[in-house]
Amino acid sequence: MRFALGLFILGGLCLSSLDAVGKLLMSQTSLIMLIWARYLGQFLFSLPLAYWRAGPEFWKTSRPQLQLMRSTLLLLTSVLFFGGLQFLPLAEASAISFTAPLWVALLSGPMLGERVAKSDAWVAALGFSGVLLIVRPGTDIFHYGAILIGAMAALNAVYQLMTRQLTQDNPFTTFFYSGLVGVTVFSVWLGVTGFPTVSDPLTISLLCAAGLLGGLGHLLFVLAFYRAPPASLTPFVYLQMIWAIVFGWLIFSQLPDSLALLGMAIIIGSGLWLILHRHRQPRASE
Repeated sequence: MRFALGLFILGGLCLSSLDAVGKLLMSQTSLIMLIWARYLGQFLFSLPLAYWRAGPEFWKTSRPQLQLMRSTLLLLTSVLFFGGLQFLPLAEASAISFTAPLWVALLSGPMLGERVAKSDAWVAALGFSGVLLIVRPGTDIFHYGAILIGAMAALNAVYQLMTRQLTQDNPFTTFFYSGLVGVTVFSVWLGVTGFPTVSDPLTISLLCAAGLLGGLGHLLFVLAFYRAPPASLTPFVYLQMIWAIVFGWLIFSQLPDSLALLGMAIIIGSGLWLILHRHRQPRASE
């Protein structure tokens, strides 16, 4: 269990580092180039691993349409997140993205037929109020980039619920499709529009880092979930908020103000309550 937790925490650190690298790259290359590098890294990690863990027919899936839809949603979340991140501080953007568990609680009813308790709905509403403390509509602090990341969180929730419908597939097969669809779509896009000329060594290094961090982060998550129940690991995903605050301060000299910190605390508290409450429900009914 401790080894799986270590893998999970390290994976979160990789993905938070990817967010910081992505924000740096926004001023040096195109959004599509950044996301292409991110999915190329995941694809290169997933190919040998899927072959090793799932065998020569690792590409076979019981629900190909759902795999493609899920992977398409994942790449859309990447576009929305990095599209909004270029306009927002790193910590605030990360906090808004972590409203995904709130959406999961609300959407699990219509998508999976699960009963959504009234208490879950109220806690989700409380969590969304934390977002208002961060973005503050109607003030000079508000930026429409927050809407992009809010939409990303909602799509990410749908993506997570779709993942729960793919339990019959090997998780490494699912990992492979996530990278395959992303790198294929953006390779075609760049092939049609033209690959940007990148000659600056720093930009090339950051693009390579984005691919490495994206691929390694998701790989570590898959390996962690392979070794321990998701219920025991998922609450630790909010450690990424700490990394986001630290990276925002060290790299961009940005620190959340007191209202934003309060909003983050509300989002984290609401998300943790929903995660822990959801995993307690099956045991309570037994």
